[in-house]
Amino acid sequence: MKKWTKLWSSLVLAGMIGLLAACGNSAANGGKTIKIGATAGPYYDMVTKAIKPELEKKGYQVEAIEFTDYVQPNTALSEGDLDANLFQHEVFMKAYNKENNKNLAALISVPTAPMGLYSSKYKHLQDIKPGAEVAIPNDPANAARAFLTLKDQGLIQLKDGIDTLKASERDITNNLKKLTFKQLESANLPRAVEDLDIAAVPGNFALSANMKLQDALALENMPDRYRNQVVVDGKNKDKQFAKDLKEAVESKAFEETIDKEFAGFGKPKWMTE
Repeated sequence: MKKWTKLWSSLVLAGMIGLLAACGNSAANGGKTIKIGATAGPYYDMVTKAIKPELEKKGYQVEAIEFTDYVQPNTALSEGDLDANLFQHEVFMKAYNKENNKNLAALISVPTAPMGLYSSKYKHLQDIKPGAEVAIPNDPANAARAFLTLKDQGLIQLKDGIDTLKASERDITNNLKKLTFKQLESANLPRAVEDLDIAAVPGNFALSANMKLQDALALENMPDRYRNQVVVDGKNKDKQFAKDLKEAVESKAFEETIDKEFAGFGKPKWMTE
C-alpha cells in the first residue's frame, strides 16, 4: 500500500512540476511558448501560414488552437489559456468587454475577408426583381454591415446621421426594390445562397463554405473597425511577446504570404498608406 501511495504521490508531483514548467514558459510569463487561438478557416490558416513562421524566427514555439465558435476564443484568452487570438473585429471586442467586464486589447488589425452579396439566381445586382428576399446576419453588428453594403450598391437608402454600427431595417428610408429580409445565423448564410434571392455572407463564413470572394455580386467597402484584429489580454499588451507578435504581422514576409495565399482579403489602412 505504501508503495502505491508513494507512486501516486510521485505522479502527482511530476504532473504539477510539468504544469508549472509549461506555465512558466508561456509568453505571458516571459517564456517562449505562445498560444494563439483562431476560428476554423482563413484566420486559423493566417496564424499558421503567415504569423507562426515569423514568430518562430524570433525563437518562439507557437501553438495554434482552432475554435469553431465566437465565444470560446475570448473566454480562453480571458482565463489565460491563450496568449492571443485572431477572429474578431473592434466592434465585437468592445461589446464583449462591456458585456463581460473584461479588458481585452487589440494589437493590430489584419487583412480581412469582406462580406459579400451572393446569389445563385442573379448574375448582376441590377437584375434583381422587386420583392426579392435577402438573407442577412442575425447579430446587430454584422446586420449593420449588410445594410450598409446594400446601401452602397444603391438597393436601399438609409437615414442621414445614423450610427452606422447600429444600422438596421428600421433605418431604411427608401427600399428601392421592395426587398424583404430574413435574419439567419451567420454560419447558415452560405446555404441561404441557394434558397433565397440574395445572401449577405461574412467573408470568413463564405470561405469556410468553399465560396470564392470573387464570385460575390458585390463586396462591402469595409471600414477598418470591421477588420479582424490580433487581440491579447489588456494586462499583457505591453509585454515583449505582444510587441513581437505585432512585429510579425508588420513584417514583409507576412504581407507576401497574404498576397499569395489570401486573395481578395481587404488590407487595413496601415498596410496601404
